[in-house]
Amino acid sequence: MAETVLTPIEIGLTAAIVAVEDGEPAILVAGDGGKSEPRAGLPFGPFDPLAHRTFEIGLREWVEAQTGLNVGYVEQLYTFGDRGRHAGPADVAHMVSVGYLALTRMESAAALKTGGAGFEPWYRFFPWEDWRKKRPAILDDAIIPSLSEWTAPPHGEIGRALGWRERLRLCFGVGGSPWDEEKVLDRYEMLYEAGLIEEARRDGRAAALARDRLPALGEPMRFDHRRILATAIARLRAKLKYRPVVFELMPAEFTLTELQHTVEAISGRLLHKQNFRRLVEGTALVEPTGETSTATGGRPAALFRFRREVLSERPAPGLRLGGR
Repeated sequence: MAETVLTPIEIGLTAAIVAVEDGEPAILVAGDGGKSEPRAGLPFGPFDPLAHRTFEIGLREWVEAQTGLNVGYVEQLYTFGDRGRHAGPADVAHMVSVGYLALTRMESAAALKTGGAGFEPWYRFFPWEDWRKKRPAILDDAIIPSLSEWTAPPHGEIGRALGWRERLRLCFGVGGSPWDEEKVLDRYEMLYEAGLIEEARRDGRAAALARDRLPALGEPMRFDHRRILATAIARLRAKLKYRPVVFELMPAEFTLTELQHTVEAISGRLLHKQNFRRLVEGTALVEPTGETSTATGGRPAALFRFRREVLSERPAPGLRLGGR
């Protein structure tokens, strides 16, 4: 009878820490990983069951110890445990990582300990997700042609409810379908399966190895951290619509223009100014402070603050954004 070999399992905690700086969504990235892995990655650390009663306590403690950040809102995303997701030549244990979305304000990030870490625009890793100015050219120049070729017959899957062609239409807004800003992870997974991103080549995916060259589709990240970041962006974009999480990224007092720019930065799309203001007024999420700001250098703008009473007034106090 063959002897069963048990592989040890380690639990790690990975944090997608989001802030908004000058109207741009930013993600905290760790150092470049050294010469063997010259890529940005999300902060991560081990879970110590003897020192930490819960995963979240462990996450908060090591984030503060490593970065100096005292994060506010924290939400568990998903458990990432694919074989080989965190493997290296000397690794013996299988690493399972619990991913978290954490939000902080840039004034809190002033205490950031550098150590190779810093905030970077998240659209550096997902350039096709930023529709604020116009439809990203990378979609029509590289992504859609490559995916259209890859999904053409005879490629397909037996037993799937949705074939790749249908998924291309729904995820990337092909054939007249609307762009759904929440499908960030679906789009990333499809690019990975098609072998169009560097992570797929690194992981030895056949579709990537069969290509002579890969298009430049955003900057890759260490391990499966870009997948974790895609999960975090998708969760935050969805959360905007039914929870007041955007105010975790805002200063205590803000103008409506600053609030709109923050929502646009996270959702990746431009919003009509008057419609947005009517939406904010209708949801009663904010209240005037009675003060004004001249920070823009133009006409003084009224300052507002989050109206916390809304949390007890209705179950889903978010900004239900309309279509483009």
